[in-house]
Amino acid sequence: MPAMEPYEPQSLLRIWGRLSSINVQKVVWCARELHLDHERIDIGHQKGELDTEAYIRLNPNRMIPVIEDFRDTDVAGEPFVLWESNAIVRYLCARYGEGTLWPADVKTRASADRWMDWQTTAFSPAMVQAFLQTVRTPADQRDEAVIAASCRRTEPLAGMLDTALADREFIGGDRFTMADIALACAAHRWMGSPVDHQPRPNLERWLEAMRARPAATSILVLPLQ
Repeated sequence: MPAMEPYEPQSLLRIWGRLSSINVQKVVWCARELHLDHERIDIGHQKGELDTEAYIRLNPNRMIPVIEDFRDTDVAGEPFVLWESNAIVRYLCARYGEGTLWPADVKTRASADRWMDWQTTAFSPAMVQAFLQTVRTPADQRDEAVIAASCRRTEPLAGMLDTALADREFIGGDRFTMADIALACAAHRWMGSPVDHQPRPNLERWLEAMRARPAATSILVLPLQ
């Protein structure tokens, strides 16, 4: 694969990664909610470029997303570089959204942190095999037992989220926070996967409200890839 071309920043925040990635979706949506001028470099999956030396210097895990924040440079003028999607969302919210997406109240913020961790350690890992098998695997190569096992793990978690949303507009209560971004991107993937789902009226109502947010309108409508 050819070396990644040098790239001059066109805005103060650069986001690396294809928008079909759930983790890139979180970061782009967050930047839009915060009204941050940003540019996105379309790499990853079939687009490649994750194994170039230049990209590995940004993220040795060779995954997306990565951000470069040119608003926050070091003494040498180099931008702040960060990888891991939920860490990026937390950073952007703490740096540019204190009191809004980053709740000022420590207990409210801890609750948002809790749901973000749950998304990345429980909800998304449970659904990943069902997604990979039904969306990215040719029909004649799918393992129905793997799909069924993934669904059995995920459905109780979707039910848990549905219950949590029964008496609130947002996952943290009456205000949109960083946790809604992480959870909605994951819920969009699960509810959009071509598997059987149990009725989740509270989750579905909340997810429709998330899709209607102006910052998410071109994100939570994308087909799964």
